[in-house]
Amino acid sequence: MLIVTTNDLPGYRIDEVLGEIFGLTVRSRNAFSQMGAGLKSIIGGELRGMTTALVESRNQVMQRLIDEGTQRGANAILAMRFDTSEMGGVWTEICAYGTAVRVTKL
Repeated sequence: MLIVTTNDLPGYRIDEVLGEIFGLTVRSRNAFSQMGAGLKSIIGGELRGMTTALVESRNQVMQRLIDEGTQRGANAILAMRFDTSEMGGVWTEICAYGTAVRVTKL
């Protein structure tokens, strides 16, 4: 699956636009990680547990995005973006979205 953040794909012809697709997850924060992050934020430095959780979440939503594109018959995703938001102060929503297309190499 070709995935790009641009609206076109140089070297390819867009044969069909299959529509918007997305991958989504909502994660709650581990209480112990949250306490550790609070202490670390006083001292400064990277919050490694939070970084690891974010990387895992992004990988998960990307796979869900690819799965939805595959189900629709796409071989590429254009204009891919990530979006995150906090929900209720304890949950984080992570979303990857884009446009599913069928393309042919020129």
